[in-house]
Amino acid sequence: MDKLLVVNLFVLVLCSIGRVNSSAYDKIVTHSRIRARKEGPNVCALQQVMGTSKKYFSTCRNWHKGSICGKKAVVLYECCPGYMKIEGMKGCPAAAPIDDVYGTLGLVKATATQQYTNESQLRGDIEGPTSVTLFAPSNDAWDLLDPNEKLKLAENENQELYNTLLFHTVNQRLVTKDMKNGLVVPTMSEDHNLYINHYGNGVVTVNCARIIYGNQVATNGAVHVIDRVIRPVSGTIKDILEENENLSSFATAASAADLLDKLGEAGHYTLFVPTDEAFDKLPSGYLERIIENNAVITALVKYHLLNSVQCAEAIMAGSVYETEEGSSIEIGCDGDFLTVNGIKMVLKKDIVTSNGVIHLIDQVLFPDSAKEITELMGESQSYFRDYFSEMDFASAMRPNLEYTLLAPLNGVFTEEVSSIAKSELKLLLENHILKVKVSLSELYTGQQLETLSGKFLRAFIYRTAVCLENACMVRGSKEGKNGALHLVGSLVKTSDKTLYKVLKDEGQFKIFLSLMEAAGLYDMLKEEGAYTIFAPTDDAFKELTSEDLTLLKSDVTALKNILLYHISNGIFISGGLERGVTNMLKTMQGLNLPVKFVNNSVNVNSVDVPDTDLMATNGVVHVVKNVLYPPGLPVGREDLWVLLQKLIKYIKIKFVSGYSYSEIQSIASNVKSTEVKYKEVVKAEPSQTKITRYVEKEPTVSKVVRVIDRQPINKVTRVLSGTGAGRKVSEGLTVTGETNGTLAFEPQIIEGPDVSKILSIRDNPSLLKEETSRLTQLIKGGGQFSAASEAQVGTRRRLVRPLRKRPSMSPFENN
Repeated sequence: MDKLLVVNLFVLVLCSIGRVNSSAYDKIVTHSRIRARKEGPNVCALQQVMGTSKKYFSTCRNWHKGSICGKKAVVLYECCPGYMKIEGMKGCPAAAPIDDVYGTLGLVKATATQQYTNESQLRGDIEGPTSVTLFAPSNDAWDLLDPNEKLKLAENENQELYNTLLFHTVNQRLVTKDMKNGLVVPTMSEDHNLYINHYGNGVVTVNCARIIYGNQVATNGAVHVIDRVIRPVSGTIKDILEENENLSSFATAASAADLLDKLGEAGHYTLFVPTDEAFDKLPSGYLERIIENNAVITALVKYHLLNSVQCAEAIMAGSVYETEEGSSIEIGCDGDFLTVNGIKMVLKKDIVTSNGVIHLIDQVLFPDSAKEITELMGESQSYFRDYFSEMDFASAMRPNLEYTLLAPLNGVFTEEVSSIAKSELKLLLENHILKVKVSLSELYTGQQLETLSGKFLRAFIYRTAVCLENACMVRGSKEGKNGALHLVGSLVKTSDKTLYKVLKDEGQFKIFLSLMEAAGLYDMLKEEGAYTIFAPTDDAFKELTSEDLTLLKSDVTALKNILLYHISNGIFISGGLERGVTNMLKTMQGLNLPVKFVNNSVNVNSVDVPDTDLMATNGVVHVVKNVLYPPGLPVGREDLWVLLQKLIKYIKIKFVSGYSYSEIQSIASNVKSTEVKYKEVVKAEPSQTKITRYVEKEPTVSKVVRVIDRQPINKVTRVLSGTGAGRKVSEGLTVTGETNGTLAFEPQIIEGPDVSKILSIRDNPSLLKEETSRLTQLIKGGGQFSAASEAQVGTRRRLVRPLRKRPSMSPFENN
């Protein structure tokens, strides 16, 4: 185990070496030297593709895979550039002798190039007092030339050979650290340049020829061995497209997309060009049709274009590149074949131009943005694609409109789903087609999207998931020319039932519903809102007797605390839970409810949730077989503590004598606060005395006042006067605060006895005295006032509306 750790740490250090000022090529050689450290000094480890002569200073990725371009590679140990062996000594302890460029060609075993420089009389140019860099084709590179090309090089007394070698020569010393990516250097051949690319994997190319042995310094320059004979570059990518008759279809498409001129400008591009034969494989008239659609033809052309030069010899494994269209393609290799998106489609590679490189391909590449949404479905959604075709959903989708498909993965279509009647399944699958194109970035919680069937799906956004109703997206979203495709991990299920109806129809929540009713929470299950309920089944209460249930219902405060611990504001479905962590849901009781997703199942407070995501119009139900209780919350009544011990066994509940549960004032965050309007009350002479109806045996007489709407004030004065006992009284009410949507008033005696209303009962003074005393006590107690009456005007002024309850009335109302 310790050895494995050491090896892993060594690999990590090895693959992160090179933060000093050196090139990628220098770093990869340094890595190779470290890998071969056991072989002696200055030995480098290389990989050679089996069955070929190709050798690479490989990357960590290729080293661990043991392959190059998907082909098995063997490890070789050779002297690092610039060093040589000494007989009888380990490794490569000697530095190679330094010579002029001509002599150095022999040292690096580029003997064919050395011979040709002699035959073409270039030798004098690379031996003399000058500084040059020669990119020397290896012996194998010369052998790859067609025999007719070799004969042509010998024409005119080797003048063609001289020009060719001159094109491989630069009139300055260049080593790899000087060869920046995109560097253009003039050659000793008039009016011709070399185009150098330096890649992050350590590969350096010159006109797409790879340096296989670099940095052999000479007395008058440097030598780099390359893997092919390179040709002069003339023209841009645009020039190649216009001059090659077999590329006319793509040239036409590029022109229609207004991109042909761009391909004639300076830049660093890679273009995968489908041949005319590739376009001929498309349905008849396809190119003509899409040329009329500027967005589609532009997307198609740009999907073939990269804003970087990717030479074939720099590709050692599959890598993803962003196209000019915005989406990505994978460029890889399979032996000597270059692949695009895993397919061997490249007919000819590395046509070098002054502004990039062209690879000819035998297929037209289609980005998602140029496809119909039905074409975006892949093999992982093939079942849904088959149902889509079989049920002819396409005929219901109007042309020239955009849609969104929610495509379930194949694993969703179980035997149970397949057994559903075709008519029912069709209705269910219609929920997976939205009448609008919507991307993931456009979705937000609370959004409602109409389906093909006319139903609406709610969107829920979580930390690590985006969901519609009970179905959450998985990776693989795509956008086509007429819509979007999102993959979902379950069938989308809508509901036209409230939480109450869901719980009632399930038939296993009778006790839970009765407790909700006893706690005064029944209505919240029926009204609009967004709740998550962990609903205990009737089995969760099987240990309780009818007397126990009666006791539980008798303490409403305790019952509310327990029930509201099962309920959270907001809709949280199982797919929205973040994996690997505890998700804390704030309950309406006030404490957090820990929820986890473990082994493909949900548990809450360490209690399993056997069934999840029962969707309702106002929330979602998750089924639990245990009653939940906040850990650490004590019980202050012994009889209730004994009851809860019978009911809740997964935790130990503490008993703290005298402890009382907190009163829970508000149970729904979606209830809007009642707007309280303040009115200024102005004194007025009474026109008559009127007795209002008797309430709770505390009769009073309302004094007639004139009420005028004004701006809110901090003090309300109500003046009451009458003739019943020949007294005049008034009462001042000062606003002292606002709590939970209600107003608290502090009574203050302004004038006369402490009464609020005078009874007009002329024949019974003793009764008047008794009622006056009773009303005085009421006012002294303060409290909450919900409404004031106006006898003559007949207008009710509401001051307070307790949440979810019918507003309380003052002791008397106007008849």
